[in-house]
Amino acid sequence: MAADRELTEFNAPHLARFADLLRQADAQQRLLKLVLVAYQGGVADIDDLGASLQRVIVRPVLLREQPHLSFLLRFPTKDITKNLPVADALALIANWLAGGAFRNAHLHTPTEEVQLAFSKKGKASVRVGKPSNAEVPAAGASASASAATRPAPGTPAAVSAPAAVTTGHNRDKHRFLDPSRPFLHELGVTDAQGHVLPTMSRKWKQINKFIEVFAAALARSPLGQPPRDQQPIHVVDFGSGKGYLTFAIHDWLRHTLHRDARVTGVELRDDLVQLCQRVIGKLKLDGMDYEQGDVRHYHPAALNVMIALHACDVATDYAIHLGIRSGADIIMCSPCCHKQIRPQLLSPHPLRPILQHGIHLGQEAEMLTDGLRALLLDAAGYDTQVFEFISLEHTNKNKMILAVKRAKATSSEEVVRQIQDIKAFYGIQEQCLEQLLRADGLLPA
Repeated sequence: MAADRELTEFNAPHLARFADLLRQADAQQRLLKLVLVAYQGGVADIDDLGASLQRVIVRPVLLREQPHLSFLLRFPTKDITKNLPVADALALIANWLAGGAFRNAHLHTPTEEVQLAFSKKGKASVRVGKPSNAEVPAAGASASASAATRPAPGTPAAVSAPAAVTTGHNRDKHRFLDPSRPFLHELGVTDAQGHVLPTMSRKWKQINKFIEVFAAALARSPLGQPPRDQQPIHVVDFGSGKGYLTFAIHDWLRHTLHRDARVTGVELRDDLVQLCQRVIGKLKLDGMDYEQGDVRHYHPAALNVMIALHACDVATDYAIHLGIRSGADIIMCSPCCHKQIRPQLLSPHPLRPILQHGIHLGQEAEMLTDGLRALLLDAAGYDTQVFEFISLEHTNKNKMILAVKRAKATSSEEVVRQIQDIKAFYGIQEQCLEQLLRADGLLPA
Protein backbone atom coordinates (compact mmCIF):
# COMPACT_ATOMS: atom_id res chain seq x y z
CA MET A 1 0.00 0.00 0.00
CA ALA A 2 2.77 2.44 0.98
CA ALA A 3 4.74 1.52 -2.15
CA ASP A 4 1.67 2.18 -4.35
CA ARG A 5 1.12 5.53 -2.69
CA GLU A 6 4.76 6.51 -3.14
CA LEU A 7 4.62 5.52 -6.83
CA THR A 8 1.42 7.52 -7.34
CA GLU A 9 3.01 10.60 -5.76
CA PHE A 10 6.14 10.16 -7.89
CA ASN A 11 4.13 9.84 -11.12
CA ALA A 12 1.66 12.68 -10.43
CA PRO A 13 3.82 15.63 -11.64
CA HIS A 14 4.89 13.75 -14.79
CA LEU A 15 1.30 12.83 -15.66
CA ALA A 16 0.18 16.41 -14.95
CA ARG A 17 2.91 17.84 -17.16
CA PHE A 18 2.06 15.52 -20.06
CA ALA A 19 -1.66 16.28 -19.68
CA ASP A 20 -0.92 20.01 -19.70
CA LEU A 21 1.22 19.72 -22.84
CA LEU A 22 -1.55 17.76 -24.56
CA ARG A 23 -4.21 20.25 -23.48
CA GLN A 24 -2.13 23.21 -24.67
CA ALA A 25 -1.36 21.55 -28.01
CA ASP A 26 -5.03 21.00 -28.66
CA ALA A 27 -6.13 24.45 -27.47
CA GLN A 28 -3.53 26.14 -29.68
CA GLN A 29 -4.37 23.90 -32.68
CA ARG A 30 -0.86 22.42 -32.67
CA LEU A 31 -1.90 18.83 -32.03
CA LEU A 32 -1.01 16.60 -34.98
CA LYS A 33 -1.60 13.28 -33.28
CA LEU A 34 -1.25 11.35 -30.04
CA VAL A 35 -0.15 7.70 -30.19
CA LEU A 36 -0.70 5.32 -27.25
CA VAL A 37 1.19 2.03 -27.41
CA ALA A 38 2.11 -1.01 -25.29
CA TYR A 39 -1.40 -1.65 -23.99
CA GLN A 40 -1.33 -3.30 -20.56
CA GLY A 41 -5.01 -4.17 -20.20
CA GLY A 42 -7.42 -3.06 -17.52
CA VAL A 43 -9.89 -1.05 -19.65
CA ALA A 44 -13.15 -2.99 -19.75
CA ASP A 45 -14.42 -1.55 -23.05
CA ILE A 46 -11.17 -2.52 -24.79
CA ASP A 47 -10.73 -5.87 -23.08
CA ASP A 48 -14.29 -6.85 -24.02
CA LEU A 49 -13.39 -6.61 -27.70
CA GLY A 50 -11.48 -9.86 -27.29
CA ALA A 51 -8.51 -8.90 -29.43
CA SER A 52 -5.00 -7.64 -28.81
CA LEU A 53 -4.89 -3.86 -29.09
CA GLN A 54 -1.78 -2.71 -30.93
CA ARG A 55 -2.09 1.05 -30.54
CA VAL A 56 -4.47 3.99 -30.27
CA ILE A 57 -4.03 6.99 -32.58
CA VAL A 58 -5.78 10.20 -31.54
CA ARG A 59 -6.23 13.11 -33.94
CA PRO A 60 -8.24 16.38 -33.83
CA VAL A 61 -11.33 16.53 -36.04
CA LEU A 62 -14.27 18.85 -36.67
CA LEU A 63 -17.74 17.33 -36.35
CA ARG A 64 -20.70 19.62 -37.04
CA GLU A 65 -18.32 22.55 -36.68
CA GLN A 66 -17.37 21.46 -33.16
CA PRO A 67 -13.83 20.28 -32.21
CA HIS A 68 -13.53 16.62 -31.26
CA LEU A 69 -10.77 14.08 -30.84
CA SER A 70 -10.98 10.97 -32.99
CA PHE A 71 -9.69 7.70 -31.48
CA LEU A 72 -8.51 5.02 -33.91
CA LEU A 73 -8.11 1.72 -32.02
CA ARG A 74 -5.92 -0.55 -34.13
CA PHE A 75 -6.22 -4.33 -33.70
CA PRO A 76 -4.47 -7.05 -35.74
CA THR A 77 -7.53 -7.68 -37.91
CA LYS A 78 -9.65 -4.54 -37.61
CA ASP A 79 -9.75 -0.86 -36.73
CA ILE A 80 -12.36 0.82 -34.56
CA THR A 81 -12.99 4.58 -34.58
CA LYS A 82 -14.58 6.57 -31.79
CA ASN A 83 -15.08 10.37 -31.68
CA LEU A 84 -15.43 12.33 -28.45
CA PRO A 85 -15.77 16.01 -27.51
CA VAL A 86 -12.40 17.42 -26.53
CA ALA A 87 -13.05 17.67 -22.78
CA ASP A 88 -14.36 14.09 -22.58
CA ALA A 89 -11.48 12.83 -24.72
CA LEU A 90 -8.81 14.49 -22.59
CA ALA A 91 -10.39 13.12 -19.42
CA LEU A 92 -10.47 9.62 -20.90
CA ILE A 93 -6.80 9.80 -21.95
CA ALA A 94 -5.82 11.06 -18.49
CA ASN A 95 -7.67 8.16 -16.83
CA TRP A 96 -6.03 5.62 -19.14
CA LEU A 97 -2.55 6.93 -18.43
CA ALA A 98 -3.08 7.34 -14.68
CA GLY A 99 -4.39 3.78 -14.52
CA GLY A 100 -1.37 2.37 -16.34
CA ALA A 101 -3.34 1.17 -19.36
CA PHE A 102 -0.50 2.11 -21.73
CA ARG A 103 3.23 2.00 -21.16
CA ASN A 104 4.07 4.73 -23.71
CA ALA A 105 2.38 7.83 -25.10
CA HIS A 106 3.78 9.97 -27.93
CA LEU A 107 2.48 13.50 -28.51
CA HIS A 108 3.30 15.04 -31.91
CA THR A 109 3.12 18.77 -32.67
CA PRO A 110 4.76 20.79 -35.46
CA THR A 111 7.56 21.87 -33.10
CA GLU A 112 7.87 19.11 -30.49
CA GLU A 113 7.63 15.39 -29.92
CA VAL A 114 6.78 14.55 -26.33
CA GLN A 115 7.07 11.04 -24.89
CA LEU A 116 5.50 9.80 -21.68
CA ALA A 117 7.09 6.47 -20.73
CA PHE A 118 6.67 4.09 -17.80
CA SER A 119 9.56 1.98 -16.56
CA LYS A 120 9.22 -1.71 -15.63
CA LYS A 121 8.67 -0.57 -12.04
CA GLY A 122 5.88 1.76 -13.17
CA LYS A 123 7.75 5.06 -12.80
CA ALA A 124 6.75 7.75 -15.29
CA SER A 125 9.06 10.13 -17.15
CA VAL A 126 8.45 12.84 -19.75
CA ARG A 127 10.91 13.69 -22.51
CA VAL A 128 10.55 16.58 -24.96
CA GLY A 129 12.48 16.47 -28.22
CA LYS A 130 12.51 17.61 -31.81
CA PRO A 131 9.78 16.29 -34.09
CA SER A 132 10.48 13.68 -36.71
CA ASN A 133 10.63 15.03 -40.27
CA ALA A 134 7.35 13.41 -41.16
CA GLU A 135 5.52 15.52 -38.56
CA VAL A 136 6.97 18.93 -39.51
CA PRO A 137 5.21 20.95 -42.21
CA ALA A 138 7.48 22.19 -44.98
CA ALA A 139 9.34 25.35 -44.00
CA GLY A 140 7.78 28.47 -45.46
CA ALA A 141 4.35 26.94 -45.96
CA SER A 142 1.94 29.81 -46.44
CA ALA A 143 -1.20 30.57 -44.48
CA SER A 144 -3.23 30.28 -47.69
CA ALA A 145 -1.96 26.74 -48.23
CA SER A 146 -3.02 25.88 -44.70
CA ALA A 147 -6.47 27.36 -45.31
CA ALA A 148 -6.84 25.37 -48.51
CA THR A 149 -6.54 22.12 -46.58
CA ARG A 150 -9.02 23.09 -43.88
CA PRO A 151 -12.14 20.89 -44.00
CA ALA A 152 -15.50 22.24 -44.98
CA PRO A 153 -17.95 22.71 -42.07
CA GLY A 154 -19.49 19.44 -40.98
CA THR A 155 -16.81 17.31 -42.63
CA PRO A 156 -14.60 15.19 -40.31
CA ALA A 157 -10.96 15.87 -41.04
CA ALA A 158 -7.79 16.68 -39.17
CA VAL A 159 -7.67 20.23 -37.82
CA SER A 160 -4.86 22.13 -39.54
CA ALA A 161 -1.89 23.08 -37.39
CA PRO A 162 -0.61 26.65 -37.54
CA ALA A 163 1.73 27.20 -40.45
CA ALA A 164 4.44 28.93 -38.42
CA VAL A 165 7.14 26.46 -37.37
CA THR A 166 10.17 27.06 -35.19
CA THR A 167 13.19 25.90 -37.20
CA GLY A 168 16.03 27.30 -35.09
CA HIS A 169 18.65 24.90 -33.76
CA ASN A 170 18.10 25.87 -30.13
CA ARG A 171 14.62 25.63 -28.64
CA ASP A 172 13.51 26.57 -25.13
CA LYS A 173 12.24 23.56 -23.24
CA HIS A 174 8.58 23.49 -22.32
CA ARG A 175 7.46 26.16 -19.89
CA PHE A 176 4.10 26.41 -18.19
CA LEU A 177 3.91 30.14 -18.87
CA ASP A 178 4.17 32.07 -22.10
CA PRO A 179 6.96 34.70 -21.78
CA SER A 180 4.89 37.11 -23.86
CA ARG A 181 2.28 37.44 -21.09
CA PRO A 182 1.94 41.16 -20.20
CA PHE A 183 2.43 40.79 -16.43
CA LEU A 184 5.96 39.45 -16.95
CA HIS A 185 6.98 42.64 -18.76
CA GLU A 186 5.34 44.86 -16.13
CA LEU A 187 7.26 43.06 -13.36
CA GLY A 188 10.56 43.36 -15.23
CA VAL A 189 11.03 39.70 -16.15
CA THR A 190 10.83 40.21 -19.92
CA ASP A 191 11.46 43.01 -22.39
CA ALA A 192 8.83 44.67 -24.58
CA GLN A 193 9.16 41.87 -27.16
CA GLY A 194 8.45 39.14 -24.59
CA HIS A 195 12.05 37.91 -24.28
CA VAL A 196 13.28 36.94 -20.82
CA LEU A 197 15.94 39.37 -19.62
CA PRO A 198 19.30 37.67 -18.96
CA THR A 199 19.35 39.00 -15.39
CA MET A 200 15.94 37.40 -14.74
CA SER A 201 16.62 33.94 -16.19
CA ARG A 202 16.85 32.33 -12.75
CA LYS A 203 13.64 33.99 -11.59
CA TRP A 204 11.94 32.83 -14.81
CA LYS A 205 12.96 29.22 -14.10
CA GLN A 206 11.78 29.51 -10.51
CA ILE A 207 8.38 30.86 -11.60
CA ASN A 208 7.85 28.00 -14.05
CA LYS A 209 8.97 25.38 -11.55
CA PHE A 210 6.51 26.76 -9.03
CA ILE A 211 3.64 26.48 -11.52
CA GLU A 212 4.75 22.94 -12.43
CA VAL A 213 4.63 21.90 -8.76
CA PHE A 214 1.26 23.59 -8.27
CA ALA A 215 -0.18 21.98 -11.41
CA ALA A 216 0.71 18.52 -10.13
CA ALA A 217 -0.80 19.27 -6.71
CA LEU A 218 -3.99 20.62 -8.29
CA ALA A 219 -4.33 17.48 -10.43
CA ARG A 220 -4.16 15.30 -7.28
CA SER A 221 -6.44 17.50 -5.22
CA PRO A 222 -10.26 17.37 -5.16
CA LEU A 223 -10.00 20.92 -6.57
CA GLY A 224 -8.89 19.39 -9.84
CA GLN A 225 -11.56 16.67 -9.95
CA PRO A 226 -15.23 16.83 -10.98
CA PRO A 227 -17.39 18.51 -9.85
CA ARG A 228 -15.04 20.90 -8.01
CA ASP A 229 -12.92 21.52 -11.11
CA GLN A 230 -15.81 23.69 -12.34
CA GLN A 231 -16.12 25.68 -9.10
CA PRO A 232 -14.37 28.96 -8.18
CA ILE A 233 -10.95 28.67 -6.54
CA HIS A 234 -9.46 31.19 -4.10
CA VAL A 235 -5.68 31.41 -3.68
CA VAL A 236 -3.97 33.49 -0.99
CA ASP A 237 -0.23 34.13 -1.23
CA PHE A 238 1.31 35.42 2.01
CA GLY A 239 4.51 37.42 1.91
CA SER A 240 3.98 37.76 -1.82
CA GLY A 241 6.65 40.44 -2.31
CA LYS A 242 6.83 41.85 -5.82
CA GLY A 243 4.26 39.28 -6.93
CA TYR A 244 6.17 37.16 -9.43
CA LEU A 245 4.51 33.94 -8.30
CA THR A 246 1.23 35.60 -7.34
CA PHE A 247 0.68 37.01 -10.83
CA ALA A 248 1.95 33.77 -12.38
CA ILE A 249 -0.54 31.52 -10.60
CA HIS A 250 -3.37 33.96 -11.43
CA ASP A 251 -2.38 33.98 -15.10
CA TRP A 252 -2.00 30.19 -15.29
CA LEU A 253 -5.32 29.46 -13.60
CA ARG A 254 -7.35 31.96 -15.61
CA HIS A 255 -5.53 32.12 -18.95
CA THR A 256 -4.36 28.50 -19.35
CA LEU A 257 -6.88 26.48 -17.31
CA HIS A 258 -9.75 28.96 -17.73
CA ARG A 259 -10.66 28.51 -14.08
CA ASP A 260 -12.85 30.97 -12.20
CA ALA A 261 -9.98 31.94 -9.90
CA ARG A 262 -9.48 34.71 -7.38
CA VAL A 263 -5.88 35.27 -6.29
CA THR A 264 -4.95 37.53 -3.38
CA GLY A 265 -1.42 38.66 -2.57
CA VAL A 266 -0.79 39.66 1.04
CA GLU A 267 2.37 41.69 1.65
CA LEU A 268 3.58 43.77 4.61
CA ARG A 269 5.65 46.31 2.62
CA ASP A 270 3.45 49.14 1.39
CA ASP A 271 5.66 50.08 -1.59
CA LEU A 272 5.36 46.56 -3.05
CA VAL A 273 1.60 46.51 -2.43
CA GLN A 274 1.20 49.77 -4.33
CA LEU A 275 3.44 48.56 -7.18
CA CYS A 276 1.40 45.39 -7.65
CA GLN A 277 -1.90 47.26 -7.36
CA ARG A 278 -0.74 49.54 -10.19
CA VAL A 279 0.08 46.52 -12.37
CA ILE A 280 -3.33 44.98 -11.63
CA GLY A 281 -5.04 48.24 -12.56
CA LYS A 282 -2.96 48.82 -15.69
CA LEU A 283 -3.60 45.30 -17.04
CA LYS A 284 -7.23 45.30 -15.83
CA LEU A 285 -6.80 41.87 -14.22
CA ASP A 286 -10.06 40.36 -13.05
CA GLY A 287 -10.01 38.14 -9.99
CA MET A 288 -6.78 39.51 -8.51
CA ASP A 289 -6.19 41.60 -5.39
CA TYR A 290 -3.15 42.84 -3.50
CA GLU A 291 -3.49 43.77 0.16
CA GLN A 292 -1.25 44.97 2.95
CA GLY A 293 -1.04 42.67 5.96
CA ASP A 294 0.66 39.65 7.44
CA VAL A 295 -0.28 36.07 8.10
CA ARG A 296 -0.84 36.54 11.85
CA HIS A 297 -3.62 39.08 11.40
CA TYR A 298 -5.15 38.18 8.03
CA HIS A 299 -8.50 36.36 8.07
CA PRO A 300 -9.73 35.40 4.58
CA ALA A 301 -13.41 34.76 4.05
CA ALA A 302 -12.64 31.70 1.90
CA LEU A 303 -9.44 29.87 1.10
CA ASN A 304 -8.70 26.91 -1.20
CA VAL A 305 -4.95 27.31 -1.72
CA MET A 306 -2.54 28.77 0.86
CA ILE A 307 0.95 29.81 -0.29
CA ALA A 308 3.70 31.13 1.97
CA LEU A 309 7.16 31.26 0.45
CA HIS A 310 10.17 32.33 2.53
CA ALA A 311 8.11 33.22 5.62
CA CYS A 312 10.67 33.70 8.39
CA ASP A 313 10.86 31.26 11.31
CA VAL A 314 7.45 30.75 13.03
CA ALA A 315 5.66 32.84 10.37
CA THR A 316 5.66 29.61 8.36
CA ASP A 317 3.89 27.88 11.27
CA TYR A 318 1.26 30.61 11.42
CA ALA A 319 0.73 30.30 7.66
CA ILE A 320 0.31 26.53 7.79
CA HIS A 321 -2.04 26.90 10.77
CA LEU A 322 -4.17 29.40 8.86
CA GLY A 323 -4.32 27.02 5.89
CA ILE A 324 -5.38 24.07 8.03
CA ARG A 325 -7.89 26.12 10.03
CA SER A 326 -9.41 27.50 6.81
CA GLY A 327 -9.70 24.01 5.30
CA ALA A 328 -7.32 24.76 2.41
CA ASP A 329 -7.11 21.93 -0.13
CA ILE A 330 -3.49 22.78 -1.01
CA ILE A 331 -0.78 24.27 1.22
CA MET A 332 2.57 25.30 -0.27
CA CYS A 333 5.38 26.61 1.94
CA SER A 334 9.04 27.35 1.37
CA PRO A 335 10.44 27.89 4.90
CA CYS A 336 13.07 30.47 5.75
CA CYS A 337 15.31 30.27 8.85
CA HIS A 338 14.56 28.03 11.83
CA LYS A 339 15.10 29.85 15.11
CA GLN A 340 12.58 28.31 17.50
CA ILE A 341 13.83 24.71 17.68
CA ARG A 342 17.62 25.18 17.75
CA PRO A 343 17.97 26.64 21.32
CA GLN A 344 15.87 23.75 22.67
CA LEU A 345 17.87 20.93 21.11
CA LEU A 346 19.66 18.43 23.25
CA SER A 347 22.49 16.43 21.71
CA PRO A 348 21.38 12.90 22.57
CA HIS A 349 23.86 10.05 22.57
CA PRO A 350 25.16 8.84 20.12
CA LEU A 351 24.66 12.06 18.10
CA ARG A 352 26.55 14.30 20.55
CA PRO A 353 29.93 14.13 18.77
CA ILE A 354 28.30 15.08 15.46
CA LEU A 355 26.10 17.87 16.79
CA GLN A 356 28.94 19.58 18.63
CA HIS A 357 29.60 21.46 15.37
CA GLY A 358 27.39 24.51 14.98
CA ILE A 359 26.71 23.95 11.28
CA HIS A 360 25.47 20.44 11.95
CA LEU A 361 23.29 21.61 14.82
CA GLY A 362 21.73 24.22 12.53
CA GLN A 363 21.06 21.65 9.81
CA GLU A 364 19.56 19.31 12.40
CA ALA A 365 17.29 22.08 13.67
CA GLU A 366 16.14 22.82 10.11
CA MET A 367 15.43 19.16 9.37
CA LEU A 368 13.52 18.69 12.64
CA THR A 369 11.50 21.87 12.24
CA ASP A 370 10.31 21.03 8.74
CA GLY A 371 9.97 17.32 9.52
CA LEU A 372 7.66 18.11 12.45
CA ARG A 373 5.66 20.50 10.28
CA ALA A 374 5.18 17.76 7.70
CA LEU A 375 4.08 15.26 10.37
CA LEU A 376 1.65 17.79 11.86
CA LEU A 377 0.14 18.37 8.41
CA ASP A 378 -0.14 14.60 8.02
CA ALA A 379 -1.94 14.41 11.37
CA ALA A 380 -4.28 17.21 10.26
CA GLY A 381 -5.44 15.21 7.23
CA TYR A 382 -2.97 16.11 4.48
CA ASP A 383 -0.69 14.06 2.23
CA THR A 384 2.58 15.90 2.65
CA GLN A 385 5.89 16.02 0.78
CA VAL A 386 9.13 17.82 1.62
CA PHE A 387 11.44 18.18 -1.37
CA GLU A 388 13.91 20.40 -3.22
CA PHE A 389 11.79 23.00 -4.96
CA ILE A 390 14.46 24.16 -7.39
CA SER A 391 18.20 23.69 -7.74
CA LEU A 392 20.53 25.62 -5.45
CA GLU A 393 21.92 27.04 -8.69
CA HIS A 394 18.82 29.24 -8.91
CA THR A 395 18.02 30.00 -5.24
CA ASN A 396 19.40 29.05 -1.84
CA LYS A 397 15.87 28.92 -0.41
CA ASN A 398 14.98 25.76 -2.19
CA LYS A 399 12.94 23.58 0.16
CA MET A 400 9.22 23.10 -0.42
CA ILE A 401 6.60 21.71 1.97
CA LEU A 402 3.63 20.67 -0.17
CA ALA A 403 0.43 19.38 1.43
CA VAL A 404 -2.70 18.18 -0.39
CA LYS A 405 -5.81 17.56 1.68
CA ARG A 406 -7.06 13.99 1.66
CA ALA A 407 -10.51 13.34 0.27
CA LYS A 408 -11.32 11.12 3.29
CA ALA A 409 -10.32 11.59 6.93
CA THR A 410 -7.93 9.03 8.43
CA SER A 411 -6.74 8.30 11.95
CA SER A 412 -3.87 10.49 13.13
CA GLU A 413 -3.11 8.88 16.48
CA GLU A 414 -0.01 7.03 15.26
CA VAL A 415 1.42 10.19 13.67
CA VAL A 416 0.85 12.15 16.88
CA ARG A 417 2.74 9.46 18.82
CA GLN A 418 5.63 9.75 16.36
CA ILE A 419 5.72 13.52 16.91
CA GLN A 420 5.87 13.08 20.69
CA ASP A 421 8.66 10.47 20.41
CA ILE A 422 10.77 12.80 18.26
CA LYS A 423 10.25 15.73 20.63
CA ALA A 424 11.20 13.61 23.62
CA PHE A 425 14.35 12.30 21.93
CA TYR A 426 15.64 15.80 21.20
CA GLY A 427 14.25 17.49 24.30
CA ILE A 428 11.94 19.79 22.32
CA GLN A 429 9.43 21.47 24.62
CA GLU A 430 7.66 23.85 22.24
CA GLN A 431 6.82 23.83 18.54
CA CYS A 432 4.72 26.73 17.27
CA LEU A 433 2.50 24.91 14.77
CA GLU A 434 1.67 22.15 17.25
CA GLN A 435 0.70 24.71 19.89
CA LEU A 436 -1.54 26.58 17.44
CA LEU A 437 -3.27 23.39 16.31
CA ARG A 438 -3.81 22.16 19.86
CA ALA A 439 -5.24 25.54 20.93
CA ASP A 440 -7.87 25.13 18.19
CA GLY A 441 -8.55 21.48 18.97
CA LEU A 442 -7.22 20.40 15.58
CA LEU A 443 -4.96 17.66 17.04
CA PRO A 444 -6.00 14.72 19.21
CA ALA A 445 -4.92 14.97 22.84
